[in-house]
Amino acid sequence: MQNNIDIQFERTSAEASARSLFLKKTYLHLALAFIVFICVEAMLLNWQPAVELAGKMVSGNNWLIVLLAFMGVSWLANSWATSATSLGKQFAGLYLYVFAEAIIFLPLLLVANAIAPDAIIQAGVLTASLSGGITAYVFLSGKSFSYLGSFLTMASFIALGIIVCSMLFGFQLGLWFSIAMVVFASIAVLYQTGAVIHQYRNDQYVAAALGLFASIALMFWYILQILMANRR
Repeated sequence: MQNNIDIQFERTSAEASARSLFLKKTYLHLALAFIVFICVEAMLLNWQPAVELAGKMVSGNNWLIVLLAFMGVSWLANSWATSATSLGKQFAGLYLYVFAEAIIFLPLLLVANAIAPDAIIQAGVLTASLSGGITAYVFLSGKSFSYLGSFLTMASFIALGIIVCSMLFGFQLGLWFSIAMVVFASIAVLYQTGAVIHQYRNDQYVAAALGLFASIALMFWYILQILMANRR
């Protein structure tokens, strides 16, 4: 009887240790992804061909093509990051997504740097504070937010439809849309953090980091939009 208890205790301890290692790897790779994103973005902002590319991205209906391309790259990156065949392929997926985010952020950051450069730092601080608070809540509560998955899927299609319509018909989305998208991104961080705790396998730390990175980057995008709207 005592041997069975000891074996069960050792098994539970080993599982807890493996999960703790998974969490450390997830947040380490999340931090590394943001460091790479910042470095790539800094390089692009100071590279004239990239600045010229940013101008072409937002001219005419090109932004719609950029968004569709980004969606395709995002799908491919997620597919690679969840691959069970190769760890190298998983990392390729993560950093493909990081590079794609750096490209799509380029026009917004160029405008922000021109009209309100301090807004970029402020948006970063606000994003880190909000996502950090959400993360702390999920870890302290221990709750699973898997039920939010279907809502996020539906809301993402609605948001995408509104964005496409705004580009096709030429109307401005406005401040309230940005606020709604910050709420959406916050729910996405809530869902992804719950998934990190309860759903991802211990060998899926790269995919977990990508999911968190995508949600936090989305939050940063719309917080920066709100700050810029107040400066114009």
